[in-house]
Amino acid sequence: MATATALAGQASAGQLAVHALDKSYGDPPQRKRVVAGCSFTLARGELVAMIGPSGCGKSSLVRLLAGFDRPDAGHIELDGQPIDAPGRERLVLFQEAALFPWMTTFDNLLYGPQARGELTAQTRAYADLLLERVGLRAFAHKYPAQLSGGMQRRAELARALINQPKVMLLDEPFRGLDALTRELMWGFFAKLLAESSRTSLLVTTDIDEALYLADRIMIMTNLPTCVRAVIEVDLPRPRTPAELSSPRAIEIKRQALELLTEEASRSFKALRDA
Repeated sequence: MATATALAGQASAGQLAVHALDKSYGDPPQRKRVVAGCSFTLARGELVAMIGPSGCGKSSLVRLLAGFDRPDAGHIELDGQPIDAPGRERLVLFQEAALFPWMTTFDNLLYGPQARGELTAQTRAYADLLLERVGLRAFAHKYPAQLSGGMQRRAELARALINQPKVMLLDEPFRGLDALTRELMWGFFAKLLAESSRTSLLVTTDIDEALYLADRIMIMTNLPTCVRAVIEVDLPRPRTPAELSSPRAIEIKRQALELLTEEASRSFKALRDA
């Protein structure tokens, strides 16, 4: 276990800087601008929640940060180096479950290191440690179909962490879970990130989720998207669901809701006038 703990401590968080990104999709005259002059920075080890109206371009922005798409203008840097392609230092957790159904939980965790030819006894020990951290050690040899939705999400989180990413990009990873399971996942996620100190961008539509997990909340504009405002989540850690009812949490939530309501109204007006 000592070697696994040492491996867990080897990874470092990265600083992600986004500079004036622009992105459009489609061909004229239907070409649509989705991201417009978007700039922000994720400091090393911080978790930033991104919230905006449905369809405003959040997922498109995640694809740019992951390197799956290229911007039309602007650029992205990780620790001062330009990003122009996917890389293991940036890992994405999407809304949809992505475990390989023919692999056990343990083998799913080991897929990345095995594909890179880095499968060692130390890596196996680290996988075992991660399964313990997410409460799935007893399910190591179960298949995804034998796991609940919450268990699958925990397994996917562990599978991402074993690859030692500098930045985690999470596109509504807890969407579709029931309220109780979602709150439990917040706790698992917060504990894992505190232990591993990863830089993370969390796309969510749930303000309580952002309050529970984030250091800052970025409110995004209606399509085309850019940063409308940034709100500091200066609540004490470790947080509990009860903390979301504190006067400061209620004030942050009020600020976020006011901004989101304005942007959502613009979205509805744009659809009506289209």
